[in-house]
Amino acid sequence: MPVGSVAVTGVAAPVGERVVALLERDRIVTDDVTAADVVVMLSSSTVQGVLDALENLTPAAVVLLSSAIVYGGWPDNPVPITEDAPIRPNPGVTEAAEYAEAERLVAVWSADHPGVPVAVLRAATVIAPGTTNWLADALTGMSTVRPARPEPARQFVHADDVASAVAFAVARRVDGVFNVAPSGAVAADVVRELCAWHLTLPVPAAVAPSAARWAWALRLSPVPPAALPLVEHAWVVASDRLQAAGWVPRYSSEEAVVAGRSPSWWRELGPGQRQRAALIGAGVLATSAVAGVGAAVARARRRVSPGGRRPRR
Repeated sequence: MPVGSVAVTGVAAPVGERVVALLERDRIVTDDVTAADVVVMLSSSTVQGVLDALENLTPAAVVLLSSAIVYGGWPDNPVPITEDAPIRPNPGVTEAAEYAEAERLVAVWSADHPGVPVAVLRAATVIAPGTTNWLADALTGMSTVRPARPEPARQFVHADDVASAVAFAVARRVDGVFNVAPSGAVAADVVRELCAWHLTLPVPAAVAPSAARWAWALRLSPVPPAALPLVEHAWVVASDRLQAAGWVPRYSSEEAVVAGRSPSWWRELGPGQRQRAALIGAGVLATSAVAGVGAAVARARRRVSPGGRRPRR
């Protein structure tokens, strides 16, 4: 087994190239997990296959890049969330469930290999300049609709900082679960000002789920409706544990958002033009939502007769 070699899987992920570039400075990087000193998994989809390949092998260390969305967006979340908090993925958020399962698989493997340091890195919402992802879209204003209530603070981590955290875990061979994020968070309205790239409409909290489903169905929003709790509730994490070990983030949440901004027609509009566009968009979305509710009521009436009995067939 070559000393100092690192196998990296899931390189196609946004931070993959950055991780490889950092590791290649003083290590041999390969994709062969059976011939490496340290194994790094950057994607939850590779975990089962990697662990199967390691069944009869004992690497010097294992690193899994996970996500803070495993904590879920819940009204009773502490602020900030530490690594000791339970993981509670929101129902329907597929990616969160996949990360939680990846962590479970790694925990089982770790229990069978007590001498191997295993680092699980739970990154806040990752922003990689030049790329996009649904989670960053949801929290930076691309969700089209949002509940008309005070919004929680947001937290973002630059892809370069995630890559440096992975490289740090490899070099120090840290063991345990670590949140990866800058200290603190940023107010939601500040995030929208920094981005100003998309129309987002506040709607009454009671109809926000229905509006989100219609926006998704009409392709007005790239954000799946199941992600709404991640927009409604705070899930800001504390990275004190990793920073105490020696890792230092370079970017704040605000700096990560600015670095990830991309040109758009919305940013080029003046304040008056944005207001008019928002009013038009609100009318379109409201009409669609009302139509959806009306259709649902009509279907219910057809299923039940005036006397409260289902019509005979």
